[in-house]
Amino acid sequence: MSDMKRLRPTHLSLARTARWAAWACLAAGVAGCASWSQTAQRLATLGGALTPYRMDIQQGNVVVREQVEALQPGMPRAQVQAILGTPLVASIFHADRWDYVFTFQRQGQPPQRRVVSVFFDGERLARVQADGELPSEREFVAELQVRRPSGPPPALEASEAQLRAAEGRAAAASASPAAEPPAPADAYPPLEAR
Repeated sequence: MSDMKRLRPTHLSLARTARWAAWACLAAGVAGCASWSQTAQRLATLGGALTPYRMDIQQGNVVVREQVEALQPGMPRAQVQAILGTPLVASIFHADRWDYVFTFQRQGQPPQRRVVSVFFDGERLARVQADGELPSEREFVAELQVRRPSGPPPALEASEAQLRAAEGRAAAASASPAAEPPAPADAYPPLEAR
């Protein structure tokens, strides 16, 4: 019996040690996977010299300053919804609050996030709360434009002189003889031996 009692604590300590070793290996493996993905990304982009295209991600309702200025206390819910659109969050626990959340992510820029909360007293608008100053519609559209055209815009109509020059080039191209007439069909060798 005394031999069994001696084996038992050793067996438990070995199991405990094995369990801790397994947890340590698992933690090291997870840490290794995380660092490997960063290393693989650096290799794939040649140290950041090549970056894959990532499309712009726009989510939620765009609420601009002009829309918020159009809201007046006492407006019914339907009229508020007609101005701002369907709320992104209309909680059943906060029936007198609508949240309009807008997020925008563009490659190489920090993500933008705007939240506008509309509070009601019964069926009437009580107040509007925004987290920061909202842009006007023009400012928002200007933020979305990636490239700004440089120089004057191209002419959408051709002048009379440009039309005559184009007609002259078209007439000269049609008047020039064709380089070689097509070969007759029987001039080609047969595909199969006879």
